[in-house]
Amino acid sequence: MVDLSTSYLGLTLKNPLVVSASPWCADLEKIKQMEAAGAGAIVLHSLFEEQITLESNELDRHLSHGEHYAEALSYFPDLGQTKLNPDPYVEHVRRAKAAVKIPIIGSLNGVSTGGWIEYGKKIEQAGADALELNIYFVPTDPALTGVQVENMYCELVRELKATLSIPVAVKIGRDFSAIPNFCTQLDRAGADGLVLFNRFYQPDFDLEKLEVVHNLVLSSPHELPVRLHWVAILYGNISADLAVTGGVHDAAGVLKSMMAGGRVAMMTSALLKNGIGHLTTVRNELVSWMEEKEYESIKQMQGSMSYRTVAEPAAFERANYLKVLSSYSLRR
Repeated sequence: MVDLSTSYLGLTLKNPLVVSASPWCADLEKIKQMEAAGAGAIVLHSLFEEQITLESNELDRHLSHGEHYAEALSYFPDLGQTKLNPDPYVEHVRRAKAAVKIPIIGSLNGVSTGGWIEYGKKIEQAGADALELNIYFVPTDPALTGVQVENMYCELVRELKATLSIPVAVKIGRDFSAIPNFCTQLDRAGADGLVLFNRFYQPDFDLEKLEVVHNLVLSSPHELPVRLHWVAILYGNISADLAVTGGVHDAAGVLKSMMAGGRVAMMTSALLKNGIGHLTTVRNELVSWMEEKEYESIKQMQGSMSYRTVAEPAAFERANYLKVLSSYSLRR
């Protein structure tokens, strides 16, 4: 009998299939369906900082520092007019936790400490098994250094870890100059898990209306390799658990994520495209592949293709660049 169980953030999961944050996670019935379809855990949709600190001077300071021009500031919500209440989110955590047996992970999205400490505690008290920090900050000010940005992230993690007793994971983007060093800093700051990588949505231009437009593009399997690359390099070098998100669409993606060193593989786009029942398909394909290859457990394969364990670790480095280019034959 194949053992699909894994551990993530100190939690025991029946399998590594984790549903990442999306609007579907705001629907209690869909959460129940996700559990029935085979999800190992669910990350709830995010509670945004703008919903917590509608008139926070700290938030205003961060946004003004990060987006220097008035035109850019216009794309953030009007905090003085927005009438949002974060308390229903806390109640949703409580109801979701009562409705299913699998772990429920809360999600906070923002950049400043602001009300995060208070609502992190409320989410914990509502019964969340863990908290995921989805930190979204656009450092457009030329005077702001990379060190300052990284310190801001780490300080937030330290403050939350000093307040909360539940595990804290940090979901980061890939646009850092030295990813292993930054991840090490987050690890030392107390992060229990790192989720690689966030997908930041960029605006586009409408050439007819001459307007900036916002497009939501779902992930594709082509986005997975960069996640595998960095997870495989980080595996064994930090204490925090590693999660792969972005580009996981099928059983093959889950298996690769585990072999790179991930504890879990998160998916949302694949479910939005194929329906919640896709979780069952992926789970069944995992079992079939593992039985065929005579794997006894998920834990047996975790990290088996990481930087530390493969025969050619140079494949993860620059040495592989020339090799790949020189091996490609041009077609006429």
